[in-house]
Amino acid sequence: MDFNLCFCNDTISAIATPIGEGGIGIIRISGSNASAVANRLFRQRKPARPLTSHQLHHGWIVDPDSQEIVDEVLLSYMAGPHTYTREDVVEINCHSGFMVLSQILELVLRNGARLAEPGEFTRRAFLSGRIDLSQAEAVLDVIHSRSQQSLKLAGLQLRGDFRNRVLEWREQLLRLQTVLEAFIDFGDDLDEDASESSFSLHLLEEELISPLQHMIDTYESGRILREGFTLVLVGKPNVGKSSLLNVLLGKDRAIVTHLPGTTRDVIEDSFLLSGVLVKILDTAGIRLEPDAIESIGIERTLASIGEADAVLWLIDQSRQLTDDDDKIFRTISELRHIIILNKSDLSRVVSADTVKRRYGSTSPVLNLSVFDPVQIDKLREFLADTFLRRPLERNRSALIPNLRHKVCFEEALASLQRARELLVESSYSELVSLEFHSARRSLGSVLGLEADEDLLDSIFSNFCIGK
Repeated sequence: MDFNLCFCNDTISAIATPIGEGGIGIIRISGSNASAVANRLFRQRKPARPLTSHQLHHGWIVDPDSQEIVDEVLLSYMAGPHTYTREDVVEINCHSGFMVLSQILELVLRNGARLAEPGEFTRRAFLSGRIDLSQAEAVLDVIHSRSQQSLKLAGLQLRGDFRNRVLEWREQLLRLQTVLEAFIDFGDDLDEDASESSFSLHLLEEELISPLQHMIDTYESGRILREGFTLVLVGKPNVGKSSLLNVLLGKDRAIVTHLPGTTRDVIEDSFLLSGVLVKILDTAGIRLEPDAIESIGIERTLASIGEADAVLWLIDQSRQLTDDDDKIFRTISELRHIIILNKSDLSRVVSADTVKRRYGSTSPVLNLSVFDPVQIDKLREFLADTFLRRPLERNRSALIPNLRHKVCFEEALASLQRARELLVESSYSELVSLEFHSARRSLGSVLGLEADEDLLDSIFSNFCIGK
């Protein structure tokens, strides 16, 4: 990428912090005219001092037309290319508040800058070669992170760990393609026992196909880190779903009474478990003969079950299993689920063996009372170990950040698998080389080496103005 061709001719500006009453607000300016705009508006405490790069300067923003002081500020000037965008950048640190931020931004726009589009600062960082497209997407993930684990994943991606792995795969492919084309061009001069398929197959399988397949298999773990884990509570009316929701959340989110059918709709909230955001849904009790309002709630319950990463099926172990339980099992049998025999403080009628014999289920069965804090803590640990800690620790070294990357990897893998088949069949080496080239293009797309304007528009439109 030609560094000089990446710069735009105009200078952009935007408010880089949330607008509202607070201590500090920042207005960012980027472009070749950034320092000139600053000099028109900024009056230093010590006159006649030139703006020094990468230092803070104390002074005031002054309207050049009226000479009125707008605000006392700290201004930083950073000369490119050692900046976020690799252009000249000015950041005005003023007091936060709608009026003061808006007035300073208006002065900046009147004196040589234009309003930045959403994500334009990060887009310029990408176009200048400072970051690749996966790192640009990581910036958005950092901003939107709602848990410790999702922030950690975004930080690794922003640091370049993910980028380096993709670049390594592209280099391995290039080496394979180079050797393969040597066979095509100089095969007559090579040893008779030499074969392009023999040298390529082992490396192709061990160094590329297997790692790529493993990476694709981690997509769900990466999605859970980014978006959170969805847990749905199901069961007959009055089995303790709302009580369990409340104790897991640590607050009274759902109404709890001794009357069945209290929950008539899906109640949604979230909590953190082992640093991962867990979205939990309490659903209407499922039974075969509901009233009209319950029927609507049950329909919404069945729809929400489809969103679940895992289901907690609550059974009142003090009551016999019924046809209602059979209906619930048929609904969730294909999903990951845990069976909870609640109300362990009451006389037991249903046991784990009873449930397993009736349904042939191999899912875990836990006995507890939702009102016993020790047992709830054990449930939290079980959920964390089963669904979060072990899967995430196993895959942490290689996680796909988002669906776009997964699609690119799948395309690259498909090309490599076709190349393997061609090598096994001793088909034309030129066709194998074309598949290698296609795989390299797909991997390059992950980093934005093969990005078009429509893709960039789609990605950066999700950013806020000022980033």
